[in-house]
Amino acid sequence: MSPEPLPPVAPDVLADAVEQLSARLRKKLDAAIEGCAERAVRAADGSLDVRFGEDALVTLRPGPSGAVTEAEQAVCTCLLAPRCLHRAAALGAAPIADPEAEAGAGEAETEAGADADPAPEPPEPIADRPAPPRADSATPTPAVPAVPAPAPAPGQPSGNTAPPAAPTPAQVRAATALWEAAAEALSAGVTAGGAVVQAELLRAAHTARLAGLPRAEAAALRVVRGLRAAREHGRGQRLGDLADAFRDLLSGAALLTSGAAGAGAAGTARRAYGQGGSLRVYGLCREPVLSAAGYGGVATHLVGPDGSRYTISDVRPGGPARARGAGSASVALGGAVLDHAGLARGGLRIVGATVSPDGRLGAGRGVNATPLRGVDWSEEPAAALFAGTVGEAVAAALDAGAREGDAPEAALLGCDVEVAGAAGEYLVARVAGGGPLLRLRPAHPHPELPHAANLRRIAEHPGLVLRVLGRPDLDRAATLRPLAVGPVPGEPYTLRLPEEWLGRADLGYDRLQGSHFPRGAASGGPLAPVDAVPDPLADAPLWRVRRLLETGVAGGRRAVAEAGRGTDAAALLAPLRRAGLGGAAQLAAALTAEADRRPRDAFGRLTDASADGYARAWLASAVHLAAAERSLVAASWS
Repeated sequence: MSPEPLPPVAPDVLADAVEQLSARLRKKLDAAIEGCAERAVRAADGSLDVRFGEDALVTLRPGPSGAVTEAEQAVCTCLLAPRCLHRAAALGAAPIADPEAEAGAGEAETEAGADADPAPEPPEPIADRPAPPRADSATPTPAVPAVPAPAPAPGQPSGNTAPPAAPTPAQVRAATALWEAAAEALSAGVTAGGAVVQAELLRAAHTARLAGLPRAEAAALRVVRGLRAAREHGRGQRLGDLADAFRDLLSGAALLTSGAAGAGAAGTARRAYGQGGSLRVYGLCREPVLSAAGYGGVATHLVGPDGSRYTISDVRPGGPARARGAGSASVALGGAVLDHAGLARGGLRIVGATVSPDGRLGAGRGVNATPLRGVDWSEEPAAALFAGTVGEAVAAALDAGAREGDAPEAALLGCDVEVAGAAGEYLVARVAGGGPLLRLRPAHPHPELPHAANLRRIAEHPGLVLRVLGRPDLDRAATLRPLAVGPVPGEPYTLRLPEEWLGRADLGYDRLQGSHFPRGAASGGPLAPVDAVPDPLADAPLWRVRRLLETGVAGGRRAVAEAGRGTDAAALLAPLRRAGLGGAAQLAAALTAEADRRPRDAFGRLTDASADGYARAWLASAVHLAAAERSLVAASWS
């Protein structure tokens, strides 16, 4: 009998289970977690059993949302339960739940103006529970580095505006607890960041939620998931992603603890859906959705007559299979008879619409929707997406990310390109009109989705002219992740799509065939060589700083100290200084020096065991690196 997947577990339930263990059992927890998932068996009543020997059986009974959100839903038959190693190990082997997404998944219809439509990528707050007494205590808080508030966007008024609300004392205490837990986890690194370290982060994340800091809580959960994936040697885990998650968590906690954070620094726990009146929206494309927490679905992107962007999403537990099937599922909006495939090429007239601040359409009881004829990409309002300059659009997206203090998902970007060919894992194309060379990478490389296969087929036709709609990858130089492609009007060597596709193919759902491509070869001028795509990120020695930061994430403080000794220090700093990156070199030197600073008394005991100074030095170098890389990415699009 094949093992059953363990249900997601609310972070506070796991944190409570680990906290109840004795010091002796905590040392055994990581070893006990290994192999738990392979021993899970589905019982007749729908619960999941995990057996530990002959005398201990852990039973997980998920709630209606499919997740374990209450302590009583996880029980063990041993004499030490519930303070036993078996129960904590079974919970620790399960994925971390996304309770907000679970709540949204269970609400097919809600009152207008208070919808909880599932998100394309479920955010990561955790279930509401009483705060532990220690988190709200009035103990003095240690000093945490202050991060200056971001400057207003260009053209944004800076005077005669109400000052942002300062964080409350409870929020400052919660942010300080989160900083301390994150600093200790960073100092330990992946090698020592086991279940106990993760539980401290989960406890601090829950405290942040109770204090009204959902953005900080979500950042902490990203770190925990990254630590788990790295320790399990997950195929999709990049150490750079975990380093970025640590940077977002530490910088957000530092900003909140400084007391200078603006009102937006806390984030929003739920999308507040407001009345949108009557709307007309037209489909642009479908995007498969896959999340690290095991959710899958689809997000259909729409545009209004004034160019406003909207999305209708359908995300539930299920992973890749759910993402594939949701592409043709019915649209749950006001009795609309369209499915997501039809909506992506059609439109809706919505009466009594409810809209979240980020453009997500809700499905309240007062919403009514009737189908409309769709518009081609060459017609307004869709044509406006392809009329702008790609460099300006990417620069605006990078600036928005810097102001928000995290890395929000980039908005859709449209452009016309000419295919040059394949180069390794990506497709090379030049933006029409003498624009930059771009790397086109699969939006979702999962083998069960056709993104990669479609790009490989396109690469077989050098000179092909395409209209592309996708997301710029803000972490890579001149990289676009296309979601849909279509023919360019008036071009002889372009796609030949079926009429019912209305001039575009969704790369995550439609499969391009030989008949969709023109016959023969392109008759234009010479194409750009596929290996000539400039990469300022790879050419600059900043990669040495990133490697140092990732070394700290993987091996902890001790590994960074080793990297700053002897010839390793010279190999790190000299190339940075020769390239004129004196600031990066200075911050890297300060980081390695702080990592190696372990003052001891006459008896060899540590006099300062705090990880605060090391976390500050690591964060300073990481923030500087992010700003430098952001500038290089923006330049690569010009």
